[in-house]
Amino acid sequence: MVLFFIKRLLQTIPVIIGVTLVVFLIMQMVPGDTAQVLAGEGASKETVEALRTEYGLDQPLYVQYLEYMKGIIQGDFGVSLKNQQPVLDEIMVRLPITVELAFYSTLITVLLGVTAGIISAIKPYSFSDMSVMVVALLGISFPSFWLGLILMYIFSVELQWLPVAGWDSIKHMILPALTLGTGGAAIVARMTRSSMLEVVRQDYIRTAKAKGLRSSLVVYKHALSNALIPVITVVGLQFGALLGGTVLVESIFAINGLGRLIVESIRMRDIPMVQGGVLVASLVFVIVNLFVDILYKFFNRRIDIN
Repeated sequence: MVLFFIKRLLQTIPVIIGVTLVVFLIMQMVPGDTAQVLAGEGASKETVEALRTEYGLDQPLYVQYLEYMKGIIQGDFGVSLKNQQPVLDEIMVRLPITVELAFYSTLITVLLGVTAGIISAIKPYSFSDMSVMVVALLGISFPSFWLGLILMYIFSVELQWLPVAGWDSIKHMILPALTLGTGGAAIVARMTRSSMLEVVRQDYIRTAKAKGLRSSLVVYKHALSNALIPVITVVGLQFGALLGGTVLVESIFAINGLGRLIVESIRMRDIPMVQGGVLVASLVFVIVNLFVDILYKFFNRRIDIN
């Protein structure tokens, strides 16, 4: 087990390096001059050149990238070009909000998706099965920004049950989490149904039924524990996707999370902040994948992950 963790951690190093390189190059392709944006539209050429020299923007790209990677190794993500604050400090303020939003969204995804998948798989091709699958198809089809606006209009504007924006209480969290979790729940429901239908055809399930065990015990103790293994993979990937999907939802509901910070930094061409935000989000995604592997062993101890 220890060797497995060490191996996986070592495998993340080239992934992180690749992420930083891709983001760095993409930011260089964005139209506009970072120094000009910082100086303002009416700034003189001398001022722009001075800023370019101050922030090292006049250096070759490979030199800028190597300096950035050197700082990361030392735990220094650089200084924001926008507010002159350490990048890591700003990210650590915003990251918990995004992780919290992704966590509640994943919770909704699991509760709705697994429950719907089980209901659908118990009586395949019945009216309940077809109804759940139609709803799941609709859930996948709805864009998060559209669903968020619809939920906001219904529950905040018309019914006035929930606040429109912010992240100050449980009420503020319901609509953003529901917006993000709905699409994932639809995917998990379809995966749970497919996995359950495959498991219930196995010999050990027929043996359990032949012994006279209650249907509920067969479903939840024997079938579900094995059917959840591929579902765990989907949930883990969904959590990682939600970290990126929070960008639109945070903008719609005015949530000051990491996604909104990255969007604002892209507009300002704040390269250190964008790189730092994407890098931290990538690290969280890697940690989630490692946690998924641990859950594999928890649900099925026969799986060898060494």
